[in-house]
Amino acid sequence: MNVTAKKHTLRMFTNGVYILTSRNDEEIGAATVTWVSQASFTPPLLTVAVRPTNSVFRCLAKSAVAVLHVLGHHQTDLAKKFFTPTAVQDGTINGEPFCDGATRAPILSNAPAYLECTVRQIVDQGSDHAVVILEVVDAVCRERVKPLTMADTPWEYGG
Repeated sequence: MNVTAKKHTLRMFTNGVYILTSRNDEEIGAATVTWVSQASFTPPLLTVAVRPTNSVFRCLAKSAVAVLHVLGHHQTDLAKKFFTPTAVQDGTINGEPFCDGATRAPILSNAPAYLECTVRQIVDQGSDHAVVILEVVDAVCRERVKPLTMADTPWEYGG
């Protein structure tokens, strides 16, 4: 396989930029994720690829709840805050205010839309990302926005 062609081709995939949060007991995890897809209408299912070494993965694997936040095309600074390890302080996660959702998973106050989910299945085959199948149990759209995509950012992830 031509490794360069593979990398360039995979980086042409259209990927959104989202923030995934979860909570297990008192531990909170959060991360920016880009490999997300709707997988079913009924029930409403999503697939999300998550690094098993990330705190959000540890939390959702134990609690079986997560929130996927949709970001607006102008929110690259918000997405960037979740490239770093999760830090919870004074009612914020990585400096962003949040509240608990119905599932107790954290909901970011500045996200224009979000989906509260329960974990249906985790497929972890020992690769650098596990595939998490989430069932949407609640949806909130605070503001209809053009969603942030990788094409809107200076970043590359994939390939």
